[in-house]
Amino acid sequence: QTHIGFENLSGEIGRIDVSAFSVAYVTSSDYRLKTDIQPMQGSIDRVKALNPVNFEWTGDGTRVDGFIAHEAQEVVPEAVSGEKDATKTNKDGVEVPDYQGIDQSKLVPLLTSALQEALAKIDDLELRMANLES
Repeated sequence: QTHIGFENLSGEIGRIDVSAFSVAYVTSSDYRLKTDIQPMQGSIDRVKALNPVNFEWTGDGTRVDGFIAHEAQEVVPEAVSGEKDATKTNKDGVEVPDYQGIDQSKLVPLLTSALQEALAKIDDLELRMANLES
């Protein structure tokens, strides 16, 4: 069941669906919304350029794994919102940080492509090893 839908002038672009035991955050991905579809290339190099880190949140000291938004933005700009060191004026007229955010789901296509590239290299190496051994 859809609980919240998001639309633009073209129609629905996303929604939040809920079932008995799960929540799905759905973003449009239909082929009819896309043109000039091409295979990804150089994914391994892009993944190598990412800098996963372990850090502590300033608010409560919780340690987690993740990325620094402005660093990830250099590699996967569509995954990051906002600008490094941006500020905004709050409702009291005080200038405060306008923090960047990251949609980590936008990293999945890059990671999948890099894994596929790596698996193809492994398959090739295994075949070459088998040929050398025989």
